[in-house]
Amino acid sequence: MTLKLGMVGGGEGAFIGAVHRIAARIDGQWELVAGALSSDPERARSSAAALGIKRSYDSFAQMAEAEAAREDGIDAVAIVTPNHMHVPVARAFLEAGIHVICDKPLASKLEDALALEEVAARSGKLFILTHNYSGYPLIRQAREMVANGELGRLRLVHIEYVQDWLTEAATGKQAEWRTDPARSGAGGAIGDIGTHGWQLAEFVTGETPAALAADLTSFVEGRAVDDNAHVMLRYASGAKGMLWASQVAVGNENALRLRVIGDKGSLDWAQENPNQMTFTRFGQPKQILTRGGAGASEAGLATIRTPAGHPEGYLEGFATLYREAAEAIRAKDSTGVLPGLKDGLSGMRFIDACLRSSQDGGKWTELGG
Repeated sequence: MTLKLGMVGGGEGAFIGAVHRIAARIDGQWELVAGALSSDPERARSSAAALGIKRSYDSFAQMAEAEAAREDGIDAVAIVTPNHMHVPVARAFLEAGIHVICDKPLASKLEDALALEEVAARSGKLFILTHNYSGYPLIRQAREMVANGELGRLRLVHIEYVQDWLTEAATGKQAEWRTDPARSGAGGAIGDIGTHGWQLAEFVTGETPAALAADLTSFVEGRAVDDNAHVMLRYASGAKGMLWASQVAVGNENALRLRVIGDKGSLDWAQENPNQMTFTRFGQPKQILTRGGAGASEAGLATIRTPAGHPEGYLEGFATLYREAAEAIRAKDSTGVLPGLKDGLSGMRFIDACLRSSQDGGKWTELGG
């Protein structure tokens, strides 16, 4: 039986809402039946009508109250608004007894994220954060390989996520809100894409850096948030890392890359070619691992939908999280690999530490507890 999904945000002119809608449909686990797709009631209604959504609401508060009161109300809400609205919307639905699936980052401010943690704990409902790259088959395989010790003791973790779409002054709805600290939060590139790289490294390695040193820059004149970040990382285990996030790196579209290097071997994966990963054992030739190919791990095979050689990517990564969210809701258990509040809070602490470090001249800064 399919579960019923509602959506807040994602109306006309939105990008990520359409991605979530497609992903939720891929495995046939969800039916989108309700929405408050815009803060403008007229636009919300027209957007819902265009998508064939049965129940349209003028506000998220009205939607949370009404859906909680219905016998056939939604099982979960997808939050695809600008960052500053994540917490108030999530709070309303959690307090109404409805599970939450939220786009990243968790919030625009660390203190708001910490307050939400308390609300979620009281509600007893699941909170899922859509760090979609953790849903890729080869990323699941990389996580398993690291955990199994195939790389040995970790030494180096290198994450880069670079784009060029904000090379010039922001124009258009997406660029405008993502460079407005009132809506995006104080972090620009570090919040928008840096948190993806941060979570991906945590997910694969199982380790969180203890301290970082950040150099944040706004290259575009007048821009109120960072558009480039160089961050050095120190791990309690002794491993060292680097994270580069940029939205002004001309010639790069969506270049997310993760390299993990141990004393026995290394892994190298790039999002723009997500169906291949390089694995090298020290002193031996490189191996090209493929999604679903020879040597694929159980964790990787569990997420694939098409045979090896038939590419899967961005939408399917989201779809994996939606499928696993449905399974977790039915089982009333979120103890699997789904990203959630813990990941969201880690990302917010990353943003906070980067801001503090950069403001202090790149000083080594410990992450908050």
